[in-house]
Amino acid sequence: MSAGKTILVVDDDPDIVETTKTILETAGYKVVTASNGTEGLAKAKEVKPALVVLDVMMDKETEGFHVAYELRKDEGTKNIKILVLTAVGQKSGFKFGAETDGDYLPVDGFMEKPLEPKALLAKTAELLGAK
Repeated sequence: MSAGKTILVVDDDPDIVETTKTILETAGYKVVTASNGTEGLAKAKEVKPALVVLDVMMDKETEGFHVAYELRKDEGTKNIKILVLTAVGQKSGFKFGAETDGDYLPVDGFMEKPLEPKALLAKTAELLGAK
């Protein structure tokens, strides 16, 4: 079910990018990466991934949220699934979730860092409709 599906990982931490990429590729996904929001938006428009795994705090503290809004506004990217993978909860004390924050944060799921490989794969499969 994962074969052939492309996932875009957008994060400014090269260790997180490499770890996330390895986990997803091991499960059969094709992974494309970007190191900031500007690059991520360009790659999303070019590649049209099935899912974007998106950090929040990159060049700017809320950059990931701005990327999510831009993806949702664009006709070519508005239906791409977005999974926020962030350490905002650890750094700010705020906890984000689709149930409580979905009205104003246009994303499909939230996960906290540090990364749990099994949880990432389960959430990815859920968002992409795989069983």
